[in-house]
Amino acid sequence: MPLTSSPSAAGVRAREIDVAYGRDVVVRAASISLDAGAVTALIGPNGSGKSTLLRALARLHPPVAGEVAFADGAELRALSGKELARRITLLSQQRTAPGGLSVRELVEFGRHPHRSRWGGRDPEGPAAVERAMALTGLTAIADRPVQALSGGQAQRVWLASCLAQDTELLLLDEPTTFLDLRYQVEILDVIRDLADQHGVGVGVVLHDLDQAAAIADQLLLLEDGSVTAEGAPRDVLTSAHLTRAYGIQVDVETDPADGRIRTRAVGRFNSPGVRIPSA
Repeated sequence: MPLTSSPSAAGVRAREIDVAYGRDVVVRAASISLDAGAVTALIGPNGSGKSTLLRALARLHPPVAGEVAFADGAELRALSGKELARRITLLSQQRTAPGGLSVRELVEFGRHPHRSRWGGRDPEGPAAVERAMALTGLTAIADRPVQALSGGQAQRVWLASCLAQDTELLLLDEPTTFLDLRYQVEILDVIRDLADQHGVGVGVVLHDLDQAAAIADQLLLLEDGSVTAEGAPRDVLTSAHLTRAYGIQVDVETDPADGRIRTRAVGRFNSPGVRIPSA
């Protein structure tokens, strides 16, 4: 079974939305499209509004202006909580697991929107849970208590719970946080496979610009709550854009070996002619 259904209907559009905390507007006139089978990465400095924009797409922080709707015309605000949870899921930065749960039990939480009333039948649930754990490398520790896991392992459990939810749209807020190099690469591979092989639309916040360049079909660069550049990675990841956004010189080059975009922030420690003392 695929990880998502009705990929032709997948996609969400936010048009000219403002998002506020009280009277403080932190995202201004932002537009974003997440399409079926594509990965859109949100990049930008801390406090630029990336996570807030992602939360708005999941209706966890409703906009105060503009609109958010699915590609089939359904507006997010018109859907019930369960209807929305069958179509879109968000892996946020901070989650706390209830005590006493095993890895498998926490992953099973992702099946809640598919269960009948009072937590009844979910025929596809067991297979979806096993598939999600296999994709995130958790099968061998399925019965281990979540509280006994490392931060990186716990991050993978929460991602597996989102995958088990089996939605057409997946929102990920810094999914590689706490992960070592191996699992960073494997999680990014999973994200790309979800888009390419299962038609899932993915929106992901990433701080690693090289990872964003490698995985994304489209990038959005945010600065101070506004989208200041969008498009293909090669169009967004320019020295001019990044130097302005991050307030530090950022060099951008294309690796002649594989054609990938590489970025390098230039500070005193890596400026030409600066010697790094040996240990």
